[in-house]
Amino acid sequence: MFEGEVTGIGGTKGAFKFRDAGGRDLSGGRSEVEAKTPLQAIGLVVGAVSGEGLPRVDAVGYRVVHPGAKLDRHQRITDEVLKDLEEAVVFAPLHDPAVIEVIKDMMAKFPSVPHYACFDTVFHQTMPEEATTYPIPIEYRERGVRRYGFHGLSCESIVHRLRAEETISFPKRMVIAHLGSGCSVTALVDGCSIDTTMGLTPTGGVVMGTRPGDLDPGLVLYLLREKKGNQVDALEKMLNHDAGMVALSGMPNDMKAVREAAAKGDKRASLATAIFTRSVKKALGGFIALMGGIDAVVFAGGIGEHDARSREEIVAGMEGLGISMNSELNEGGGDAVRAVSASDSLTAVLVVPTKEDWMIAIHVRQMAGPVN
Repeated sequence: MFEGEVTGIGGTKGAFKFRDAGGRDLSGGRSEVEAKTPLQAIGLVVGAVSGEGLPRVDAVGYRVVHPGAKLDRHQRITDEVLKDLEEAVVFAPLHDPAVIEVIKDMMAKFPSVPHYACFDTVFHQTMPEEATTYPIPIEYRERGVRRYGFHGLSCESIVHRLRAEETISFPKRMVIAHLGSGCSVTALVDGCSIDTTMGLTPTGGVVMGTRPGDLDPGLVLYLLREKKGNQVDALEKMLNHDAGMVALSGMPNDMKAVREAAAKGDKRASLATAIFTRSVKKALGGFIALMGGIDAVVFAGGIGEHDARSREEIVAGMEGLGISMNSELNEGGGDAVRAVSASDSLTAVLVVPTKEDWMIAIHVRQMAGPVN
């Protein structure tokens, strides 16, 4: 198994890592790279996997955030599928255009191998109709306007990891808080999604890095009236890039920096973290009520895995619900599944590093079948 990543895409300085199964660095000494666009980043990946002594590429898999109303399963990418994805861009303008560009580039570079789209929404197809239906006129619902849910590949990877754990009993009722630049909270029963905070698009739900989460529809109408020129495009940009934590704190999208500023007395930063953790706590509490109890709270994503303070603030005050945390365990780290709950907590509090790439690899292997 080879593993790699490109981080810092779009910034002034990116980082590139490529390792073999033994952890040996195969990046060719290019730890700092220029990756101003997704295509530049994918060019680094193509160069790495085309190196001497490496297995040939037999298939390529992609994480696609929103498939739109027509695509409801992970599948091989055809011209028709690509057309459906282009029509779905309106639902995920922050994510889908870039991945479509990458798909086209990779299909040109590897024309003889199959390419597969893995959708973030598929995992949530177990949600009941009352969880997916918006209270709007039926003609819109018939056109696919409904709650889809996202971070499904993350949730699925967590379910797989917990089922494989020998020291942790698989929780019947579980809430997964995937907290990163994008954030969502999902309720699961027997490993299946029954509800989640994101809806038609990845913009709703809890407060996120640059996205606001749920807003009063009347506020959106007010903002439309206030915007000048191309109102819809300007508002869309604001809601996807200039809202959430960056709007609250007045700082770049970096929770660590916001935490440091809050610790130094920055009032906007303090308010931002308080609003963020409050929104996640409310979602968690609502799902506990929906499930009639809870057996495990799972934290994942960049913030969920690495920000002990956020985890602590989210579960603070939930002792009456049987949820309490061990502060010392909470300060730990690592890539393994770990429990951070107190010994007398009736509910397990777990940190489970998400492995979306691993989940995509599993799906692609299953769809591609045996290779020569």
